[in-house]
Amino acid sequence: MVVAGVIQLFGGDPVVNGFIGGVVIAALNLLGASLVFVWRDPSERALDGALGFAAGVMLAAAFTSLIIPGIETYSNGNPIPVLLGVGLGALFLDRSDILIPHAHYLVTGRRRADAAAPGESLPIDDERLAGVVLFVLAITLHNMPEGLAVGVGFGSGDLGTAIPLMLAIGIQNVPEGLAVSVAAINAGLDRRAYAVFAGIRSGVVEIPLAVLGAYAVGTVSALLPYAMGFAAGAMLFVISDEIVPETHTRGHERVATLGTMLGVIVMLYLDISLG
Repeated sequence: MVVAGVIQLFGGDPVVNGFIGGVVIAALNLLGASLVFVWRDPSERALDGALGFAAGVMLAAAFTSLIIPGIETYSNGNPIPVLLGVGLGALFLDRSDILIPHAHYLVTGRRRADAAAPGESLPIDDERLAGVVLFVLAITLHNMPEGLAVGVGFGSGDLGTAIPLMLAIGIQNVPEGLAVSVAAINAGLDRRAYAVFAGIRSGVVEIPLAVLGAYAVGTVSALLPYAMGFAAGAMLFVISDEIVPETHTRGHERVATLGTMLGVIVMLYLDISLG
């Protein structure tokens, strides 16, 4: 029913659907960034749980929507193209992290003692602002495989796989957007200005890459299993190298783990009910 509705609304062109998918995940990133208007001071515990949930969604999606279909459907049971893509995706993120240093302590870092009154901004701390700039660059880099994954999903022509994947990445974009907004506010940036910037940043990266991914695999179908593996490998690298360590450093390991389990359950339900 969902697949039929998408076809009825937007047609069956994979590139058009890839564009729509990119818009959806970028909009959900903006939604997450905008939550700081209503959830003005999220605790470290809550953020760790939310990021754990995002990790669980991404973990399940990497297998159910990318790796398994890539092997079974698009490479005729031959795992080599997909597994090669997984390795390349992880290597890409590994090399990229050397170019853009980590600044993950900013995600759930404690607010400064001179907390601003409601509606006001803290004085900008140059050192922390520099860290936030690095962190925003890192998040932008990590949004790239997410946009690519959505485009590849729609480019495959299998909306039963592409729609749950789009929803999974969009859902995990919400806590991710919130976490980065908290980092920016910790450095003294204005809430409204950063929320707008977050939406633009996400859209500029994710939408064109979703279109590119759909166009590339639609034009050169042999690329599809490699592209699916690449997107999955990049997502798995982010989970293991960043989200899990980040959420297990402040004594909230159990909350983060329960969030991860919930994320896996939600994604599996989406995959079964919409696939």
